[in-house]
Amino acid sequence: MPSKRPTIFFLLFPFLLSISLSFPTPVNSSRTLSLHKSKLHFDDQSLTLLWPLPAQYTFGNHTLTVDPNLSLVLSGNGGASGIVKEAFQRYKDLIFKHSSKVPSTSRVVYDIQKLSIIVQSDNEELQLGVDESYSLLVGKNDEHSIIGEATIEANSVYGALRGLETLSQLCVFDYGAKTVLVSKAPWFIQDKPRFEYRGLSLDTSRHYYPIDVIKQVIESMSYAKLNVLHWHIIDEESFPLEVPRYPKLWKGAYSKWERYTVEDAQEIVSYAKMRGINVMAEVDVPGHAESWGKGYPDLWPSPSCTEPLDISKNFTFDVISGILAGMREIFPFKFFHLGGDEVNTDCWNSTPHVKQWLQDHNMTVKDGYQYFVLKAQEIALSLNWTPVNWEETFNTFPSKLNPQTVVHNWLGPGVCPKAVAKGFRCIFSNQGVWYLDHLDVPWNETYYAEPLEGIKDASEQRLVLGGEVCMWSETADTSDVQQTIWPRAAAAAERLWSDREATSAPDTKLSALNRLEYFRCLLNRRGVAAAPVRNQYARRPPIGPGSCYDQ
Repeated sequence: MPSKRPTIFFLLFPFLLSISLSFPTPVNSSRTLSLHKSKLHFDDQSLTLLWPLPAQYTFGNHTLTVDPNLSLVLSGNGGASGIVKEAFQRYKDLIFKHSSKVPSTSRVVYDIQKLSIIVQSDNEELQLGVDESYSLLVGKNDEHSIIGEATIEANSVYGALRGLETLSQLCVFDYGAKTVLVSKAPWFIQDKPRFEYRGLSLDTSRHYYPIDVIKQVIESMSYAKLNVLHWHIIDEESFPLEVPRYPKLWKGAYSKWERYTVEDAQEIVSYAKMRGINVMAEVDVPGHAESWGKGYPDLWPSPSCTEPLDISKNFTFDVISGILAGMREIFPFKFFHLGGDEVNTDCWNSTPHVKQWLQDHNMTVKDGYQYFVLKAQEIALSLNWTPVNWEETFNTFPSKLNPQTVVHNWLGPGVCPKAVAKGFRCIFSNQGVWYLDHLDVPWNETYYAEPLEGIKDASEQRLVLGGEVCMWSETADTSDVQQTIWPRAAAAAERLWSDREATSAPDTKLSALNRLEYFRCLLNRRGVAAAPVRNQYARRPPIGPGSCYDQ
């Protein structure tokens, strides 16, 4: 059944169109951002400095002041939401970072004195496909507008969060007046995401990230309206996660200080939910698992064959079951990533007891790879998880994969078209454009990568859940992870959120660049170490003095 449409905005929409100086859909032109003495100046058709670009919007030509004592009025079935209340305070702290509270007796009259948020549903369950749509109205009660407040209306609390982010980007501090202003009002924005899965993967095995750093990444994801953190917690190099049923596993951590407790992981999931972000965990099997044997050497086929995991022992699958059962108590997201990539099975054949087991079961090593992946899928399915696997599993034995499998592309283009043609869902992460550790990929190649490329059939297009940029950490740690992620992750975020037509026309490159450079500076103002947009190599610092806005 279609979701209930917001009410007040549709009654006002014709009126707002009549007063707007814009158009009901985004305008794309070669408008440029100019600088003079480090101060931004815009012509009368300046860019809409929002990222990602909303689906539909109109604006006017008025400037409104915002009360630093901005109050919140929550209503609707979700009007008691703690998620929205906490988010309002969080964004209020961002918006009024430079403003002082004014005494309640002050005679200063601000145009925007309260924010009304209407949430239709009281259901706060966070899963893929939750309604993230919202409408936002920012007007002034005078002869130009019948609205005297900012209003967000959403079907879910998570749509309200997206509306708060957009409102926060409209609010800009004026240093001369020492007041927060909204320019080009009245604003009417009607917005929803293009794809339901908009992800960022973070690898905490190649280098360990403290909990506070992971939280910083999650916080910054919310600014770009990303909604899935794919937590690649463990790999062959280290096993930092506590598994109570198999407590020796985190002997595979780099050190006793570089570990995550169960409580740490729960805290991450809770922190992410408050920002409308799902956390998808990954246990990559049967390859990429050498670190498991530091605590349980029996998981290795032999001391000289430390991966793939030993397929011949029930103990191997007991451990996998124990890990996943423990994780099920932590990660409520319906998807679980089982890896399955880069599995070199040569040493299975050179390990006598494994080779014998394969022969006894009439299997080649390729058959053994399939057997292992499918058995891991069975474990995940028994825990009511939907399995996600890297594309090698699909490339090798597509007809054997469970029909619920989500195929995760990474090796190159053309995989999602093949996967959806066979009825599988797909996540796009083509390494040539969306691997953030590939430092020579410029922002525009990330921006113009298209998850639906080569897929014409509408029913097949719907099987593409979205995409994910990948932050592999061989050469990144706490010292440089944020400037490696940003701003290129934001380029992918707009591709996944905004309408394809509005962001793919030939004349959008310059306007997108200017908006992205502005968004990068907004990230900097919010404390995110985003690197310059036009670096020859990602995460490099500026090469000389200058304004953030002149990169």
